[in-house]
Amino acid sequence: MYSITEQLQIPHGITCVIGSGGKTTLLRTLAHFLQGTVILTTSTHMYPFPGIPLIDTSVQGGFLEKRILSALSENRVICVGSLLSSGKLAIPAANADSLPVPSPGQNVQKPVPESFEDTFRRLLPLADYVLVEADGSKGLPLKAHRAWEPVIPSCTSLTIGVAGLSGIGKPLREVCHCPSLFADLAGITEGQTVKGEHIASVLNRENLADCWFLNQTDLLPGPEPALEICRLLHAKAFAGSLLENRFYTP
Repeated sequence: MYSITEQLQIPHGITCVIGSGGKTTLLRTLAHFLQGTVILTTSTHMYPFPGIPLIDTSVQGGFLEKRILSALSENRVICVGSLLSSGKLAIPAANADSLPVPSPGQNVQKPVPESFEDTFRRLLPLADYVLVEADGSKGLPLKAHRAWEPVIPSCTSLTIGVAGLSGIGKPLREVCHCPSLFADLAGITEGQTVKGEHIASVLNRENLADCWFLNQTDLLPGPEPALEICRLLHAKAFAGSLLENRFYTP
């Protein structure tokens, strides 16, 4: 076992976290353990982090580097985004609606608006690390990505994928965001029970992350079933429990 930051070796710059089953917890864990200043933000939508100072770029002059740098001089970790009426944060901008993320039906290869890319380029020099939540999963342990997901800025240095092991042994439709897409990729039906090889098949076919973290080993009899999934993956992978702060490699 080892620390998660030792395994991931997060580079300075922008790191995106995608997938399901622990993205928000992983972001907060990384922010806690990384040595240096950290900006937590989103390329889509996310909730603010309780206890972490928030710079709301929709008020007080919008996206101002001086405001962010001032906050980082007093707090090693801050959250930056445009606060919406729903209570979620959107992309950091004076007017979040002016920076649309790729919309449903838009081809994933089509470039996002230049203003979107400029927002993240402006964040880059402000902190040692910029950690970005880059898609949503509605709190479910598994997901399949639609054509416009995830939303990854071009200046990203590392993309980490997360999958929740609590979905194993349960009907797919109960534990998955976009279950029809997952079923097609895994070659099963939405009513079938999820197995480890189904998760591996979907992650391999999507091929969206530089490395994968299989979370929630605490809900399995032991780490070996998770490590077997890791062995099936084409990208670098490891498993563990953010809840218990335990991590394993194949």
